[in-house]
Parts: sequence; C-alpha cells; structure tokens
Amino acid sequence: MQLKEFGVSLGDLIQEFKFEIVYGPEGFEKVEITKDDVNRPALQLAGFFDYFDPNRIQLVGKVEFSYVAQMEPEARRACFDRLFATGIPVLIVSRNIDVFPECIEAAQRYQVPILRTNEFTSTIMSALVASLKINLAPRITLHGVLIEIYGEGVLLLGDSGVGKSETAIELVKRGHRLIADDAVEIKRVSDKTLVGTAPEVIRHFIELRGIGIVDVRRIFGVGAIKMTEKVELVINLEPWEDGKQYDRLGLDGQTTSILDIAVPSLTIPVKPGRNLAVIIEVAAMNDRQKKMGFNAAQELQERMLKLHGK
Repeated sequence: MQLKEFGVSLGDLIQEFKFEIVYGPEGFEKVEITKDDVNRPALQLAGFFDYFDPNRIQLVGKVEFSYVAQMEPEARRACFDRLFATGIPVLIVSRNIDVFPECIEAAQRYQVPILRTNEFTSTIMSALVASLKINLAPRITLHGVLIEIYGEGVLLLGDSGVGKSETAIELVKRGHRLIADDAVEIKRVSDKTLVGTAPEVIRHFIELRGIGIVDVRRIFGVGAIKMTEKVELVINLEPWEDGKQYDRLGLDGQTTSILDIAVPSLTIPVKPGRNLAVIIEVAAMNDRQKKMGFNAAQELQERMLKLHGK
C-alpha cells in the first residue's frame, strides 16, 4: 500500500465554485493547491507574519477590506505588497467586494491570481475547506471490491480468485450497489471517515472469470451502481482450512487499519455450498445493529451468565 500526496489545480476550484477571475497571470489555472486549509490574512494585513503559511489559499472579506480602506493609498500599497511578496497561491475576495487598485497592482507585480465570489466569507470558507479535505485527502488503492449493502459500505478483501467479484455480482442482483471492483481508491476525508471510489478508467466494470468484463451499469441499470461510499466494514474472504479455528460468537471485535483508521472487520471462510452473498448481507445488517447499540453475541453471553448464575 503506497501513500501519496495529492493536490488540486486552481482551474478545478474555479470550475467547482464558479469564481470570477479578477486577475489571472499566464498559466495560473495550473497552480497546484496542496494545503487543505484556508487563511483569512487579517494579522498579515496588519504586518504580522510570524507562523504564516504562504502555501494556503488566502480569503478576504468585508472585515479585511474595511480595515485596509482606512489606510492611505501608499500604506495600502505597501500592505498588499507584503502579502503578495510571500508567494501565496491565490487571493479570493468574497461578497463581490470591489478590489482595490493597489491590490491588483501588487498581484500583477508578483503574478498572483485574484478571484472573486458573491458568497459570504464564512460560507465560501467552509465550502472551500470541505472541498480541499476531499481533494487533498491521503489515499491508497486496495485490491478488493466495495459494495453498498443496506446503506453500509462493505469492503471485500481476499486473494485473487477467492470469489470477490462473483459475490459482488450476486449482491448487485439482490438489489445492492457496486462502487468499485478490483481496485478501490480509499480517501481519509477526516480522522474517523474513509470514503471509497473506483478509478475512473474501470468505473462500473467488473471482471468475472470465464465471462470477462461486464458493465454493471448497462446490464443492471443506474440503480445498481454508486460513485462513492464510506468504508464501514471490512470482510476478508479466505479459502476454508479444515482444523482452523474461526470466530463463532463474534465477541472478538476485530479491526483492520486503513490509513490509520481502525475499521470493524470480519474473516469469512469460503468453501463450496456457502452462500456468501447472504452471509455478507447478514454481516452488514449485524454491523448496523451493533452501531445502533445491540450486540447479539453480548446478549447471548449475558443470557448464558444469568442461566449459569441460577
């Protein structure tokens, strides 16, 4: 599993948020944003640059521009000059505020784009941070299948040929939705949340040995696929081994670590005659039941202890 760092281009953000381009130097759409935070440079406009990260998007609104509006033109020019000289990637102006000529002059001098939006400052800031958290999230690609079962994102893992794709097709036929087959790209969008999707080139396709490549969307319809889903349960499929001890009660509480997040996991042995689709459906429903506060294994254990106590 190889962890990579990602960025998002300024052009993609402009397209997503419909920003107005106030000033854009040549090739500015290709500027890569690599920090998932947004800064309002109030202290920087006042001349304080300690602990300032120039790689973050800079966002100014009514408060910041009201402050610099009180300055003399020369002081305002020096103020913006100090800010743009740090090499910030972009300055975004909210609320369709008129941009000071001194600001545009400094941007042109240091070749820093200026964008504008009609949104309130707090609104566009929270939306930008949310988008950056997703676009810049740490991610890995795992060999497996991701299925949505009763609203639960279930990641099937196992050696090649163990039956992951065949089980996925059976689950799709039973009304569940395919997110990814073979390669699952997983992003850590928060400290507690993993989101999985398929690489665009193989999205909606599934490989069945003996048949070949199948387009799930075209065969089963758009209701059988989904673009993204949280990874809430990991099921490891492995060939049945006679004599091996498998969990029969479900009290162990196993987890699998993905991008430093512990995800509840199960190991299901595979052998002829076992209906994996039904077993996995039950596993997903049982996991949802646990999240709602009911654990069947604990309930049975408590009953047995009460019986033993009598």
